[in-house]
Amino acid sequence: MREAPLAPMIVPAMSFEELKENFALFDDWEDRYRYLIDLGRKLPDFPDALKTDANKVRGCMSQVWMVPGHPDGDLTRFAFAADSDAHIVKGLIAVLGTLFSGKSPEEITRIDTEAAFTAIGLDQHLSPSRRNGLVSMVEKIKIYAHRA
Repeated sequence: MREAPLAPMIVPAMSFEELKENFALFDDWEDRYRYLIDLGRKLPDFPDALKTDANKVRGCMSQVWMVPGHPDGDLTRFAFAADSDAHIVKGLIAVLGTLFSGKSPEEITRIDTEAAFTAIGLDQHLSPSRRNGLVSMVEKIKIYAHRA
């Protein structure tokens, strides 16, 4: 039996505070979307072999795949790898990586994702279907972290 390839975990390039400051530099939502798409382009490659039904996040209109892991083998910290076929969703994955990767499961339970998206100004500009997908991704992350 062939073993599935490992996916590189998302390691945030900045803190959430830095991300929030970067988003504050943009005056309109179109610039924020461009920045969001740029963040998504910087995600680590996600192996095609892991784009399976078992790794799919349900509740997203776009295709989203996610697998749990640990940053640098640190079993006390949570990380994940993910990919999407939609550019904006990949950017949302990058933001979620900044929020959740490298945190302990206890820290993850205390993260208020809604407040975080309000703080960076994306709360009002996500379509209902993207918001539902975001909620599904967050639920999956919290389930994975709880199992860790």
